[in-house]
Amino acid sequence: MKIIVDAFGGDNAPLEVVKGCALAVQEYGIQIVLTGDEEIIKKVCAEHHISLQRMEIVHAPDVIAVEADPTSIVKEHGESSLAKGLKLLSEGEGDAFVSAGSTGALVVGSSLLVKRIKGIKRAALAPIIPSNTGCYMLMDAGANLECRPEMLLQFGIMGSAYMNKILKISSPRVGLLNVGAEDTKGTDLQKDAFGLLKNAPLHFTGNIEPRDIPFGECEVVVCDGFSGNIVLKLTEGMASAMMGNIKNILYKNTLTKLAAASIKGGLMDFKKRMDYTEYGGAPLMGIAKPVIKAHGSSNANAFKNAIRQAKEFVEHDVIGEIQKSLDELKKMEQ
Repeated sequence: MKIIVDAFGGDNAPLEVVKGCALAVQEYGIQIVLTGDEEIIKKVCAEHHISLQRMEIVHAPDVIAVEADPTSIVKEHGESSLAKGLKLLSEGEGDAFVSAGSTGALVVGSSLLVKRIKGIKRAALAPIIPSNTGCYMLMDAGANLECRPEMLLQFGIMGSAYMNKILKISSPRVGLLNVGAEDTKGTDLQKDAFGLLKNAPLHFTGNIEPRDIPFGECEVVVCDGFSGNIVLKLTEGMASAMMGNIKNILYKNTLTKLAAASIKGGLMDFKKRMDYTEYGGAPLMGIAKPVIKAHGSSNANAFKNAIRQAKEFVEHDVIGEIQKSLDELKKMEQ
């Protein structure tokens, strides 16, 4: 299997990217195609004694900045590491693509260069987020700030297929993000989407309030990208604040430090279970070939896991499963 990786995407590129790729090659036995400035990649690898075994480099001298217009990936930044990687994927030069670069450019570039799955109206950014009972997929987390009800229905179908195939959940519970659990809550978008999800071939459990999400009430949380991005960023901020407060309490004085030593093992287990880097990245659901968006601040471990995620995406034919679910829905509507 060959995974294409944007070597210049993210805050820690290219060093952490190539370190993660080297780990992935050793652990998963795959091949890597790195896109980016070939001279810089080779120099960084030489300086840090990183092997390029089972890795090839496709030269891409440009980098598209996070603040750049996402549509510029097609023309002005056609030679960027991000655009080059997507072009290689669309041409069949790799099985999946991983990048920690500009989210907007990745969504636009994937939709225009790689194309969407037949029948899918919009691609959705779908991070996997830890919960008390395991994890859940949040979609959309920011790709589409405004949505139509049928888009939320497709988000539910795609999320259910992913959680079933990749995380082996036999019947993933799908919840619709809302301000209340009652069927009549929400704007017209939520009310109309509720009806569509209720009649779809899904394990739809109804509306879910934000406060219930961390407790594992469902495995797929469906929402528009505006609401989803707020949930995502609030979750990240709250997790960071909570861990910071726990640390301050436990290291306040000698007595609390002794107490901290006695529960260190449990705290480390908790920290690992809530660490987003263990899940890799956010799949860009709805694209005709596997695309994974790694977190902008990803380290080598996060990149390695994002590559693992891409590998599993291919192996379990999630895209084929989504297509089957769409066909089943179409038959029900006839």
